[in-house]
Amino acid sequence: MQVKSLTFNPFQENTYILYDETKQCIIIDPGCYENSEKTELANFIESNDLEPVKLINTHCHIDHVLGNKFISEKYNVELCIHKKDLPLLGNTATVAKMYGLDKYEDSPYPKHFLKDGDKLKFGNNELDIIFIPGHAPGHIGLYSEKEGWIISGDVLFKGSIGRTDLPGGDHSTLINSIITKLFPLPNETQVFCGHGPFTNLGYEKKHNPFLQ
Repeated sequence: MQVKSLTFNPFQENTYILYDETKQCIIIDPGCYENSEKTELANFIESNDLEPVKLINTHCHIDHVLGNKFISEKYNVELCIHKKDLPLLGNTATVAKMYGLDKYEDSPYPKHFLKDGDKLKFGNNELDIIFIPGHAPGHIGLYSEKEGWIISGDVLFKGSIGRTDLPGGDHSTLINSIITKLFPLPNETQVFCGHGPFTNLGYEKKHNPFLQ
């Protein structure tokens, strides 16, 4: 399985495209806001002859959902999130106005929800859904045991952790999610973060100042 990362919007959010030899792909947290960003994402999909089959939000803060409508309509794919993030999704238009994102297009609402322990299948691959709240009430991670990585959204960063001062955030819940859901995974597990560079769990266990 291949992992393509694209960095979009004023928040410098990482959007991920996962694909394999079947050419099926899933798009995670499409942060594309400007037309040039939407074109960059679409060009990558088309130049690699990919077929988007799923649209996933790890959580529904504004920077991770800016491209939801574009992706959903262009590729006729439904949005999947954790049900506990529905209130955040429903408030994104208001949040967009707060940040001056006047070109924001309302996200579609999901018809299907993901929960802890679900298996997400596409192509020849299977991802485990891990519920990791704290940064957002319905935050999920997507873990590939076979490939040795997790897409962690805004829960864990290199040398840092997600904010908990936003609506639905809770610091103790976030720390518990990291300790009980992420840290039991192998130390060599690569972490694809929602912002900034990649890291791995072994490094964060030893060096992350928020987790000592």
